Amino acid sequence: MKNIQNKWLRGAIPALLLHCSIGTVYCWSIFSQEIANYIGFSKGAVEWAFSFAIFFLGMSAAFLGGLVEKNIHKSSLIASITFALGMAGTGFFIWYGGNHPKSVLSLVGIYISYGFIMGIGLGTGYLSPVKTLMLWFKDKKGLATGLAVAGFGAAKAIASPIMSRMLVSLGDGGVYKMFYILAAVYFVMMFVGHLILAKPEGWVEPQKKSKDEGIIATLKREPIASYIGIWLMFYINITCGLAIISQEKMIVKCIGLAGAAGIISTISALFNAGGRLGFSAWADKLKDRNTIYKLIFILSIAFTVIVLCTKGIANGNGNILLIIFVLALIFIVNAGYGGGFSNVPTLLSDHYGMGNISAIHGITLSAWAFAGLSGNQMASFIVNHTGKFIEVNGVNANPEGYQNVLIVTTILYAVALCLSLFLVRPMSKTKKENA
Repeated sequence: MKNIQNKWLRGAIPALLLHCSIGTVYCWSIFSQEIANYIGFSKGAVEWAFSFAIFFLGMSAAFLGGLVEKNIHKSSLIASITFALGMAGTGFFIWYGGNHPKSVLSLVGIYISYGFIMGIGLGTGYLSPVKTLMLWFKDKKGLATGLAVAGFGAAKAIASPIMSRMLVSLGDGGVYKMFYILAAVYFVMMFVGHLILAKPEGWVEPQKKSKDEGIIATLKREPIASYIGIWLMFYINITCGLAIISQEKMIVKCIGLAGAAGIISTISALFNAGGRLGFSAWADKLKDRNTIYKLIFILSIAFTVIVLCTKGIANGNGNILLIIFVLALIFIVNAGYGGGFSNVPTLLSDHYGMGNISAIHGITLSAWAFAGLSGNQMASFIVNHTGKFIEVNGVNANPEGYQNVLIVTTILYAVALCLSLFLVRPMSKTKKENA
């Protein structure tokens, strides 16, 4: 009974506290327009704060993965402080921008606070509980990491309606007041997670064969092409996911469901979280976890091609069958996007063992950093430079441009599938048993 309590108290619960806090970074679209209006800048200028947050999430994970490997208590404390400090700083610079409209200082301050400082908290907070969970749930590593990472995905569904209500109820200046309140709430949640997070008693880190055996030596245990394949297919999956998810709201409006956009966004967030848990738990039962990525890419290609062939976005308004196809695509992409995240640490542990897993996982999350800069921007570029904007259901939209985004993502998904099939080597039975 004690082991069961420890497994959940020392592993799962602190992981959820950390990930349900930092996962609210995906609530950005809820308040980005309010920030832009309050400080006197365009929404496009403000949007870079989110891109910087994702970029520094990946880069801090890459550079601080070694710290997480050595001391999860120090890394989880750093995550708690920097995430809360970043949110509070964002609130301060929004307040400053409201009192000094169009001040460059307020915009740069938001970039630094929400992007850089909070980004450090995102990266260290994301990594800190992952290895611990895999140690506690050694026989079901996918289920364990999926549970935590699902918390990251579900955070948007949980926090979005709360934030929307706060923006209204707090009145004038509610957007900066909200950041102050959330900074305090999330600090408490993350700090409690930091206090109770612990590795299993008796766990001893594997002895290195030499002092020089670090990350590079670990990666060289297998052909480097295998790791490159993992990194690239992870990057492509995030890029395609962000490209489609970033246009999700307008796609929904094009098919005549503007009134249900909020509900659809919540459902897609649940698919995102469900994909993180479901795909990773499924992978525990497979001989090779890479099979999950093949399934994700095949499903994504299939549903994207269906929408492309039927021109579902342009012709979906009023057509129930086409609406179902488009919604199925949105939900499948969200599920695959989430599943891609949750399976990375376990796939890496299967290939390279648990010795340097936090550091290797951190380096791999650099793919998230670059995809955070390329996914949204790629989709925006395609929409703004192809097709034409027309009035659709009372909004200015570009159905052809959204279809063109799908053409590009289909090609990229096909490339990722080829990488998964031909570049990432299958696990040998012996190596998997020793992982």
